[in-house]
Amino acid sequence: MKFDYTRSVGPTIGAFLTGLRGHQVIGVRGSAGRVLVPPPEYDPVTAAPLTEFVTVADVGTVESWTWVCDVLPGQPFDRPFAYALIRLDGADTALLHAVDVATPQDLSTGMRVRARWAAETTGSITDIVCFEPGETSGAPADSGADQEPITQIVTPVDLHYSHNASPQETVYLRGLAEGKLLGARSGAGDKVYFPPRGANPTNGLPTDDYVELSDHGTVTTFCIVNVPFLGQRIKPPYVAAYVLLDGADIPVLHLVLGCAATEVRMGMRVKAVWKPREEWGFGLSNVDHFEPSGEPDADYDSYKHHL
Repeated sequence: MKFDYTRSVGPTIGAFLTGLRGHQVIGVRGSAGRVLVPPPEYDPVTAAPLTEFVTVADVGTVESWTWVCDVLPGQPFDRPFAYALIRLDGADTALLHAVDVATPQDLSTGMRVRARWAAETTGSITDIVCFEPGETSGAPADSGADQEPITQIVTPVDLHYSHNASPQETVYLRGLAEGKLLGARSGAGDKVYFPPRGANPTNGLPTDDYVELSDHGTVTTFCIVNVPFLGQRIKPPYVAAYVLLDGADIPVLHLVLGCAATEVRMGMRVKAVWKPREEWGFGLSNVDHFEPSGEPDADYDSYKHHL
């Protein structure tokens, strides 16, 4: 799941980011006279707003550190490196950042390090690429003071999930890979859930009685999506609908395409449109969308209890 998150930063974080863009590290003075970096908006002791900004050095001392052996996507380097708490000269608190050294033996508590600045700074903590061993500042002379202050930022969010399927989900997902829509119930006469749940919510019994369902169903309720958003793969307007598959007791949310959005209605009969078999995997995305089946609309009494 990927999307861009836009937020306003306020005067305190804005001052910190504006400083970074100008190759400066900005802290704020607290009630006890201590300089806090990064700058918090409120005093950690009195909770009063903090407004006295202080420029500190981009050179400091390693207070503690940890070595990263297994590098993850999105981390500062594609090779092993260190994270360290660094107390910059002029600050009384430590800043967490990456330190570029070849081996753990090249880093120690008390080591002096300096910021390595990005070739192009934009107003982000990544304007400091990392810290490296050194005693003198590596910042260019230009402070960028004539630039407009930063008032908002756009943060890309990239989330990857690893999901362990339950026994019931495993049967359901393997069925999809074979072109089957499998629901499950706890026993004959009980509700058929699609997708299957691990247990029947009304009696707590396992839903181990599997039922192969039709890929035809009824639209029980729907929404016409008119507003575009980042990551959208279909141009609005289009319809997201709850489709009650024949033989199921719980509708499933999916797309309804193949007709004008204004033609979709409650009770409309639809059928699944499957992707080409070579594109099938273990997921309901094997069904690309639903489209009108051409059957007469379902009677309201046949689906009203599933709204």
